[in-house]
Amino acid sequence: MLRNAERADRRPLMKDVLSASGLFEGSEDIALARERARAFLADVRAVHGLPVPEEAAAATELVVSELVTNARKYAPGPCLLTLEVADDAVEVTVWDSSPALPAVLGPDPTRIGRHGLEIVMALGRSFAVHREPVGKRITTTIALADGPCDSPVGRQP
Repeated sequence: MLRNAERADRRPLMKDVLSASGLFEGSEDIALARERARAFLADVRAVHGLPVPEEAAAATELVVSELVTNARKYAPGPCLLTLEVADDAVEVTVWDSSPALPAVLGPDPTRIGRHGLEIVMALGRSFAVHREPVGKRITTTIALADGPCDSPVGRQP
């Protein structure tokens, strides 16, 4: 299910872009979404020989779980997960049919639950929400490279 982004003349639009997508319709599909992320990154390692540190793979799996869980919990209908690796990062995008933008709550150790977006924002080096003609799209990027500015476990303080 991996593919390079290409035009009809077969020249790559972007160098070394790998992607996979999946449509999920039920709460039981959250585990399938995590498995899709795990399998995608395993293919990135094994088939394409790109380094994917275990910390980055675990962070990606957790982000996928949180975003798909939110989509299944708060939006009617299916959600679409897209994973894309380019350069030194994996971009995780989840589209759902609800036009309501998520409430990003500040850290609160006394709050029980509703920490999903807080986790996603802590693990990603970027976070964006875009309204679509139908619904919204949430995107975050997880660094695959090790280093002081590109920690695979999120932003540095």
